[in-house]
Amino acid sequence: MNEQKFMPEGWQTKDIIYSKDNLENAFKNGEIIQGFVTKCDSDYNLHIDLGNYIKGIIPKEEVEAVNVDANGIAKPNVYANKVNKIVQFKVKDICDNDIYILSRKVVGKQALQWVKEDLQEGMILKGIVKSIQPYGVFVEIGGGIVGLLYIEDISIARIQTPFERFKIGQKINVMVKSIDRCSQRVILTHKELLGTWEDNIKDFKVGDTVIGIAREEEKNKNGIFIELKPNLVGLADYKENIKYGQKVNVGIRKIIPERKKVKLVFV
Repeated sequence: MNEQKFMPEGWQTKDIIYSKDNLENAFKNGEIIQGFVTKCDSDYNLHIDLGNYIKGIIPKEEVEAVNVDANGIAKPNVYANKVNKIVQFKVKDICDNDIYILSRKVVGKQALQWVKEDLQEGMILKGIVKSIQPYGVFVEIGGGIVGLLYIEDISIARIQTPFERFKIGQKINVMVKSIDRCSQRVILTHKELLGTWEDNIKDFKVGDTVIGIAREEEKNKNGIFIELKPNLVGLADYKENIKYGQKVNVGIRKIIPERKKVKLVFV
């Protein structure tokens, strides 16, 4: 399978408004829909605004499919963290008083099955940044499933923190780097989607003067690596008082395709 079966929660940001007919059809067809969480009550049930003054409830035992205890219950902060966010679910039941019982867990279980059976290395997926840590970025790839994008897989240019590239809630494309199907652990990469060295060097020629970003010094101070693009780095001769992250003017002194090297000079 080469398609993304599950979209990240909140990928579609248009107004979410359902009619009773919409919800009845979703119930009959097992359709995945989404809604806005308005509150988490004292029993950890999530209350969903479905539009048109229609309300739904995700009981606490139907909220999570992963990271739960033997009774299928997650930690209290998991529920609270979903307030004021868009979540996905299926309509599990429609009560006589038009209360819609929803299940996010069902979607999560299907997404876990997708990871076990259909997800393949090299697949390009849509994702949403959920958390940023010093070592990498946690990206939801659909159905509540989160993959890890390590900092070294964000770009060829070395960065000190993922915050230099991404922000929480940002929509990005990622590629599946590896999958541990037993633990449902998915490792992602982003730099492969930023073009090859050959793709990126096409925008430059010897003699050009461009703006780059200082990224790091060679240990022996023979030079400073300058980011020309996220996936293209050149080396300039060492210069005092150049700081990490500083924008600098550099000239393209030499391009060496066979070694995939770019030599620069400060101007």
